[in-house]
Amino acid sequence: MADIKVTIIDREGESHELLGPTDMNMNIMELCKAYELPVLGECGGMAMCATCQCYIESDTELNEQSDDELDMLDQAFFVEDNSRLGCQIQLDESIDGIVLRLAPEA
Repeated sequence: MADIKVTIIDREGESHELLGPTDMNMNIMELCKAYELPVLGECGGMAMCATCQCYIESDTELNEQSDDELDMLDQAFFVEDNSRLGCQIQLDESIDGIVLRLAPEA
């Protein structure tokens, strides 16, 4: 398996190009934490806190949102039409080149 490229735009507008392994069952939240970007992920990836909320800035096709993710986004701050929880986006070859912007902290 190969690494994929993920671009994260932080809350100051700075762009970070990250390499994400597709063979470790990681998600976007875990990748951001591995690169020490300011993503809390307080619930550990259970779609229960929205501290990893991000905005999809690219035309990347993602899996449909689960009921848990939709429920959490219903309660979150700063939600936009392109909001997703980073913990619910798995690193795989289908998202190679994705561009995400971190949502403001609540």
